[in-house]
Amino acid sequence: MKETFRVLAINPGSTSTKVAVYDNENLLFEQVVRYSNEELAPFDSVIAQYEFRKNGILQMLADKDIALESLDAVVGRGGLLKPISGGTYAVNTAMLEALRLAERGEHASNLGGVIAKEIGDKLNIPSYIVDPVVVDELADVARVSGIPGCDRGSIFHALNQKAVARKIAKELGKSYETTNLIVAHMGGGITVGAHQSGRVVDVNDGLYGEGPFSPERSGTVPTGHMFDLCFSRQHTLSEVKKIIAGKGGLVAYLGTNDGREVVKRIEAGDTKAKLIYEAMAYQIAKEIAANAAVLSGNVDAIVLTGGLAYDQMLVKWITERVRFIAEVKVVPGEHEMIALTEGALRVLRGEESAKEY
Repeated sequence: MKETFRVLAINPGSTSTKVAVYDNENLLFEQVVRYSNEELAPFDSVIAQYEFRKNGILQMLADKDIALESLDAVVGRGGLLKPISGGTYAVNTAMLEALRLAERGEHASNLGGVIAKEIGDKLNIPSYIVDPVVVDELADVARVSGIPGCDRGSIFHALNQKAVARKIAKELGKSYETTNLIVAHMGGGITVGAHQSGRVVDVNDGLYGEGPFSPERSGTVPTGHMFDLCFSRQHTLSEVKKIIAGKGGLVAYLGTNDGREVVKRIEAGDTKAKLIYEAMAYQIAKEIAANAAVLSGNVDAIVLTGGLAYDQMLVKWITERVRFIAEVKVVPGEHEMIALTEGALRVLRGEESAKEY
């Protein structure tokens, strides 16, 4: 079997595309291609950008003297597909059609699989996506909400959560599939997942109002007050949705989504900033403890990850409340590019089989 695999990883964002090339787990280079509003203005949809973005990636590879023929696989960020279980998926015709039609919504991540397939097919090498945000492995009991027809769903930071879960499982001398972990991804949105034997059996919907509030999102709010807000005629439906995701949380209370700015205010003696920031830590700890109940107390470790995990104040507040459950491990930042690459490598090495959409 081949010992070294070269993987091209592609992670499209709304106004940029992260590109990285790895030889096995060793990073050769990583770069971000940024696009101005003027450059994107001619395109009437996200999917219409794919040729433009693909050409930018190919030019970058040429500038870095990366021969296309040296690549063994291309892996893209997964988009808004139908709910699927976690893992590495081969990009196939059904997936391409769903991404192109944006059946579940327009998002830049939809471009990941399309561009990967386009480049991979030209080189006759495989193309994949890994653990998109739509990964849904909820236990049946976790889907029941209390209102028929309003079942709980699963939208979360699956790529980074599963990547750090695998990392911590390895540190514990176990496999991901034999480990019980609680993983809290803390960024602009916050999701806390119960990872049981390789499946995320419960997780809060970090996009539309579940779980802890975050720098930009409201999290769970009192339902009656939300109804009053919706029917007050002071806000349109789109404005209410923006309050839930975009203008909620720290933005609503403190006017910023930057945790570093909040810490500076606290250090300068701002008591309101301290109360709100500590309340966010409090809610994250509550969500972690709730997931301990999901796992019947059988928790090998608690993992704090995402950009906010760099903040020692926030980590300390959370740790003080949950360390009675299990050891708290901190893996700060987002590890999306290596996570995409590792998903492809597991298939290339024969450790897993690529799943079909």
